Amino acid sequence: MNTKVLKISLSKLTKIKVLELINFNDFFKRSESGNTSNFTLAPFKVMVKKEITDHIRNWRFIILFAIIALACMGTLFSTLADSAKTLAINNSENAFFFLNLFTKSDGTLPSFFVFVGFLGPLFGISLGFDAISSEQNKGTLSRVMAQPIPRDYIINAKFLAGIIVISVMLFALSFLVLGAGLVTLGIPPTAEEFMRIVIYTILSIVYVSFWLNLSIMFSIRFKQSATSALLGLAVWLFFTIFYPLIVNIIVKGFEPSKYASQSKIFIYQKLKFYLVQIMPNELFNEITSALLVPSVRSLGPLTMEQMHGAIPSTLSIGQSLLLVWPQVTGLLALTLLCFLFSYVIFMKREIRSRG
Repeated sequence: MNTKVLKISLSKLTKIKVLELINFNDFFKRSESGNTSNFTLAPFKVMVKKEITDHIRNWRFIILFAIIALACMGTLFSTLADSAKTLAINNSENAFFFLNLFTKSDGTLPSFFVFVGFLGPLFGISLGFDAISSEQNKGTLSRVMAQPIPRDYIINAKFLAGIIVISVMLFALSFLVLGAGLVTLGIPPTAEEFMRIVIYTILSIVYVSFWLNLSIMFSIRFKQSATSALLGLAVWLFFTIFYPLIVNIIVKGFEPSKYASQSKIFIYQKLKFYLVQIMPNELFNEITSALLVPSVRSLGPLTMEQMHGAIPSTLSIGQSLLLVWPQVTGLLALTLLCFLFSYVIFMKREIRSRG
């Protein structure tokens, strides 16, 4: 019996090796015939498709996606439960009632953007914490690297596949909210509303991609997947809970008295504002507040001279983007830095086969 099982496994292994040789011989033939672009891109496309398939079939992805979708849909239905007339009356001045579907809530559940900002990092960490370490522990990473493909294809494919999965999820949720609002209210969103929602979704992808890159970097640095997962969660908890507490302790020592001058109070508020600008979740919240609430005209503290004579009105989409451009640049820089560190560490790391 054991001999039969051994023969069957050897025959299957031989078939797999033959198929791999056929595929790579086909790549070499393409390169010899002069079609080098197909030779260089074909393995990368296969690796990206494989990573996307692995994510979609993973129960971890299915469970997290279901939780995020149910939470966001629950918030949407609780917001629409008050009736469409309430949404329209509250926004009769600026007619941005479609944006209220993303920012407003009846109090029973947080709003849509709060759920995305809170659960999005967990989704990004879950996609990347075992990206490299699990394959290295299984011994498949050394086999892939033994093939005639560039080494950076591995890290690039995992990053691109994660971004595609994140993009599909966030765009699907945003368009579901738009569709539910369209059916309930009976009128389509304006062009500016639609553009604000699309830009918000794109920046949400950048925000979740930061956590994806961070977890991939931990996965490259540490051999155990549990260690990289715990580090990713630790960083998320630090910026979500502990860092604001540290900032409050620091600024408490500089808090001016209630009889202090306006300049001292303004400097104190500026210090508090700058200390929280290194938090990715704070950058994302400021971007969201400016894009989805057009009446927001400033993100930092203002002096009485700046507020004197100001007329309450809404900003155009271009002015809102200019308002949050420093935050957008900071979020993009953090995401690119995490990817750069992951890329450099992976390219310099020595990977050997097991045994």
